Amino acid sequence: MRLLKSLKDVFISSLPLLAIIILVSIVFPFQTGEEYLRVYLGYVFVIVGQAFFLLGVDHSIIPMGKEVGGSIHKIKRLAFVLIFGFLFGLVATVVEPALLVFVDQVTNINPNVISLLFIGLVGVGTGVFVALSLLRIIKNINLKWLFFAFYAVTFLLVFLVPNKYVAIAFDASGLTTGDISVPFILALGLGSATTLSKSKTNEESFGIVGLSSIGSIMALLIYFVFIKDNVPFLNTTVVETTMPSFGQIALDKLLEVFLGITPILVLFFVFQFVYIKLPLFRIKRLLVATVVVIVGLYIFLVGCDYGFIEAGNHIGKSFTDPLQPEWLKQLLYPICFVLCFAVTLCEPAVTVLGEQVETLTNGFLKKMTIKFTLAIGIGISGIFTIVNIFWVNEWAFVVLLVPLYVIALVLMIFTPKLFVALAFDSGGVSGGAITSAFLVPLVIGCASNLYLGNPEQIALKSFGNAAFVSITPIIAIEVLSLFFHASEKYRAKLKEHQEQDYQYLKQIATQFKPPKVALELEHE
Repeated sequence: MRLLKSLKDVFISSLPLLAIIILVSIVFPFQTGEEYLRVYLGYVFVIVGQAFFLLGVDHSIIPMGKEVGGSIHKIKRLAFVLIFGFLFGLVATVVEPALLVFVDQVTNINPNVISLLFIGLVGVGTGVFVALSLLRIIKNINLKWLFFAFYAVTFLLVFLVPNKYVAIAFDASGLTTGDISVPFILALGLGSATTLSKSKTNEESFGIVGLSSIGSIMALLIYFVFIKDNVPFLNTTVVETTMPSFGQIALDKLLEVFLGITPILVLFFVFQFVYIKLPLFRIKRLLVATVVVIVGLYIFLVGCDYGFIEAGNHIGKSFTDPLQPEWLKQLLYPICFVLCFAVTLCEPAVTVLGEQVETLTNGFLKKMTIKFTLAIGIGISGIFTIVNIFWVNEWAFVVLLVPLYVIALVLMIFTPKLFVALAFDSGGVSGGAITSAFLVPLVIGCASNLYLGNPEQIALKSFGNAAFVSITPIIAIEVLSLFFHASEKYRAKLKEHQEQDYQYLKQIATQFKPPKVALELEHE
């Protein structure tokens, strides 16, 4: 029964995505029956896989993360706690399959980039900032000041790096956490906050994902400052979208899931043996639920790559076909918004984040509120991605990205502490497997038509997608926080002055608050 409920919930969330797939396949029909099979079978796999994943994650990965986080205080020396954080961030990053694929794309366009050094720097940067996150929890350091300081340094580095490498550095930050590591890290933060933090507040539970993303960006920017820049973007393998067979995808994803789960299981069992010491029956339950998670994630990832790469590339090429009217290209803006909005609702990590937030806030923040807010944010990122593709300017990416981060940092000043950590964590959570499987091929399809005969420009436009996906959800959550903060403030004021100024306050609420909140106030 629980599986059926999970399937129902996932299917309802995926209906906007299904509508887009059907609409596009009608307006721009696929060439062969095999292409239809790939897309629709991929959709079924994604639904079934996500249902199994969400069914098991609450009883496997999340409890493991909480147990490990809750046991960190037993490591008596601060130095050892920080070493643990560093090693976990390092290992979880260097085995992340998405990062391994990404570095292959980077070395294809510039042989001066050393693969192992690239991966190692991303891992070290992430590890250092995971350790910093634990130190922040222990010392109760203000998260806002950390974000201000480190992003200030990051954007100083941006202007020292050759422009064409900036998008690569920001893209890498979105690839350091996978669908298994994200739930574990979120639970790790919760467990750590309950034992290490002096304040013991929910605000301390978030922030690890957001901070660790900065580490990978800074590490690569420093690397690109010193790299030789005498090799142009000439190799076009990065922009060739080939459709691998089902067997090849199934084999690749088996390795991907294995690499993703191994560091977490090793870490948990080390802590289990030394500190946690759960009874055997609890271990058996965790392992059974973990098998369900692995099976679900495997089916989900196979469905993403088997079906959605085909669909994304088809959409991109269809709307930018030189034989089509010019106005058709402009439809990519709303199409990409709706597409990114729809795929976000299907991302497992986004669902897990929403459930964690709803639990920690005792239902004050609903799961669907978080999911829809992130979906709007990532929908807007799709628009920025299309602007970046169409804008023929080598500085287009930087000109678009820097103001977005400035807006996020300014809004952070007015954002409550809980929402700051949640917002920046959501930036690292949102760019999941479905987003990558749809958006990257769509961008490559568009660029290959728009810049035909210019492989350097095609390669340049193929990076930067994950960067926009990482920043717009941050802004969306911060804007959401301002509405909720205003709602709380007006509720408190209403109770304080209810008898003497009730009508006046109701008028203020009606004018300045969302309709739902105003309606609630009328009934109080």
